[in-house]
Amino acid sequence: MPKKKSIYDNSHITANSKQLDLLKQHFPNCFDKEGNFISHKMEEIVGNAGLELSRESYSLNWLGKSYARLLANENPCTLLREDKVHNAKEENRNSENLLIKGDNLEVLKHLVNAYSEQIKMIYIDPPYNTGGDGFVYSDDRKFTVEELQKLAGVERDEAKRILEFTSSKSNSHSAWLTFMYPRLYVARELLREDGVIFISIDDNEVAQLKLLCDEVFGEENFVANFIWKKRTGSNDAKNLVSSDHEYILCYSKDEETTLKGIEKKFENYKNPDNDPLGDWMADNLTCNKTATERPNLYYPITDPKTGIIYECNKNRVWAYEKKRMEKNIQENKIIFPKKANGSPMYKRHKNEVKSRLKPISTLLGDFLNATATKELRILLDGQHFDYPKSLKLLNILIQQSTSTNDLILDFFAGSGTTAHAVMALNAEDGGNRKFITVQIPEKTDNKSEAYKAGYKTIFDITKARIEKATEKLNDKQGFKIFETTPIFEGYLDDLEELNEKTTLFNGSELSTDELETLLTTWKVHDGMKLHEPLVAIDLGGYVAYGSSDIIYFMEKSFNIKTLQAFITKLDEDETFEPSKLVLFGYNFDSKHQREFKEALKNYSNKKSIELDMVVRY
Repeated sequence: MPKKKSIYDNSHITANSKQLDLLKQHFPNCFDKEGNFISHKMEEIVGNAGLELSRESYSLNWLGKSYARLLANENPCTLLREDKVHNAKEENRNSENLLIKGDNLEVLKHLVNAYSEQIKMIYIDPPYNTGGDGFVYSDDRKFTVEELQKLAGVERDEAKRILEFTSSKSNSHSAWLTFMYPRLYVARELLREDGVIFISIDDNEVAQLKLLCDEVFGEENFVANFIWKKRTGSNDAKNLVSSDHEYILCYSKDEETTLKGIEKKFENYKNPDNDPLGDWMADNLTCNKTATERPNLYYPITDPKTGIIYECNKNRVWAYEKKRMEKNIQENKIIFPKKANGSPMYKRHKNEVKSRLKPISTLLGDFLNATATKELRILLDGQHFDYPKSLKLLNILIQQSTSTNDLILDFFAGSGTTAHAVMALNAEDGGNRKFITVQIPEKTDNKSEAYKAGYKTIFDITKARIEKATEKLNDKQGFKIFETTPIFEGYLDDLEELNEKTTLFNGSELSTDELETLLTTWKVHDGMKLHEPLVAIDLGGYVAYGSSDIIYFMEKSFNIKTLQAFITKLDEDETFEPSKLVLFGYNFDSKHQREFKEALKNYSNKKSIELDMVVRY
């Protein structure tokens, strides 16, 4: 009997399975009937497009790279549960802001269907792997050497070495890259085409991170490596060099994407002489060229009112050729000094300025850790988190990359600075930006001030900061909380062909909370946003759950009356137009599945809606 598939099944996933599926989908002619790739067919396609085939390449390789690719391709192995008590509060009920507790790789995989190409900006502050920041690679996945060898497509010896470092809590460069690659890979799928990602890092991994991002986002999509000052004092380094700065790597999804730049200031533009062309300022009339380099710009000019002649500086000649300069003088565009020993200036009008923006410098400025720590200490009434990022720093990044209605993601939330900065900027400019922040419930040290204050995990600090910031800013948008949770025991046991008499997992024994957890997970898998509610639909006493497009049949009490009630609603309710029906396979035996499928196949509904029925386990 064929095995039933689950959306959580990873048995068929390999390090390149999704990539091959994409190639087969878009270039089926490049594969033979056995599924082997025909490389020269792809070369023909590329060649016909006028692109040159390069035989040279440069990439970053490390122990665990194939394993990292496998992790990036795997389906999530958890469920998503809603914090119903928190989300039911008046201030949170209709919020689109999200705080999600759990491993960020799992969360990203849950989000990818619903939020693909929806995120305008991502900011993350991942572990720096300094040796003292607590980073170690931790992985609870269980593979034999043979399984990993097959799934990752590596030799036996490499598979064995990978398993050794994944089980030994390594903090090597390879371990850090294996940790980062799948998270960045999935995060890229969430970015809009005009989206950007900012990644904080320091000297320990900046070189490796740059090469990794070149591979994930494309070298051509590198935007900048920003530098900011984090402290003023020495850290007593042994080599007597004080490391006072950190980096923020920025990449875009598309090379055409740009940051906003900084608006030029025009307070120096005035109109004291009532010039009909409007406000102006006295600007430099020379350029940084010598008379030898530009002899056509080296000549004297004469004030037509006084007759005073002004010689040109041999080391810095005029900015305009003689003919253009004469025209400028006639049009009153040259400001001559009142004294002969002065220098003529150019009368630059505001309407001449081609752009009201200037580029943002890669030197962002001083955003001291001490200041950010003090801000958080005041907000939370205690020293509960070390080295939070500056609100002002995040404010600049958000301003540079988003508009007022955009969505921002931070999947290393830490103390919650990004969420706080989003709310603060909204309060400043009247924006309606939304945030999604993710934080694993990492335990705080039981000797720390945070632990003594009741913050047992970093997540507790994240949540508290967002709540305090909401109060301080009088923010009315609130936020919803969700968390990853293990799949129910026995749920993923071998799924053989189900019949009327036998099931391996009794879905009817799930509690209401567990069924709601399945629904939350499934709706995001099917493309609904986490904040969007499912509504209960009464079908003759049977309760289904749905949105405008999808209806979920979870209960076991489905019968012919339910089917009749569904068809009646489909025909008579003008607002009821689903396109997809999802049946909880554990609560629908094979007989009921066939009856439902046949009824839909033979029934022509009045709206001519094509209904897709899916049995899900």
